Amino acid sequence: MSDNTIAVVTGAGSGIGRAITLALAARGDRVVAADLDLDAAKRTAEQQPDRIVAMKVDIADAAQVQALRDQVHAEVGVPNILVNAAGWDRTDTFLNATPEFAQKVVAINYLGPVHMCSAFLPGMVEAGGGRVVNLASDAGRVGSSGETIYAGAKGGVIALTKSLAREMARYSITVNCVCPGPTDTPLFQAQDEKLKQALIQAIPFRRLARPEEVAAPALFFASPDASFITGQVLSVSGGLTMAG
Repeated sequence: MSDNTIAVVTGAGSGIGRAITLALAARGDRVVAADLDLDAAKRTAEQQPDRIVAMKVDIADAAQVQALRDQVHAEVGVPNILVNAAGWDRTDTFLNATPEFAQKVVAINYLGPVHMCSAFLPGMVEAGGGRVVNLASDAGRVGSSGETIYAGAKGGVIALTKSLAREMARYSITVNCVCPGPTDTPLFQAQDEKLKQALIQAIPFRRLARPEEVAAPALFFASPDASFITGQVLSVSGGLTMAG
């Protein structure tokens, strides 16, 4: 893109969010790498310090998100691109889930993108256009044992994407969603070893996705080439979930 393109990416300290941040910067965008772990975001920014600035945010906290927006507007400018890549989960059965766990999963994975969109969309509307890319999960498309609450939250992100796309089209803002399958990220590596191996064997390619492979469609949705595409949900799962 260009120096005039400003992107905000959450979850930019590691995994898919980091890959998206670096790819946006590599194509010439200025990028705010936002993460709960500021040190991790700074390590991402160090890869391309002339293009990336690190900022801290807890997306589950609406007040922190609003403070992030004010900081971004004051120090960088009004973003043209918002990528909601931050997420969190822990694999366990639904019957073992506590109310506190459920609230945390929903606060991060669903309300986090809601807070970010609420904070940054008005600036895009005033500027006359923009791109929103949400990272959901194939768990939200087809379900996933041991991730029921997470799947529900990510299903909410898919519905949020489609509904926002309808509302934002009149403002020339596209809203699309990328749904990764099992991907080689710190979140995946923290799972039970037997579960990890079972998932890998279920993927037709017999391997995990690389974060860069998930970043690629996110970059497409955030590009001028996707100007007439909105409300779409794209699975990146190596064929694991071909239907649904």
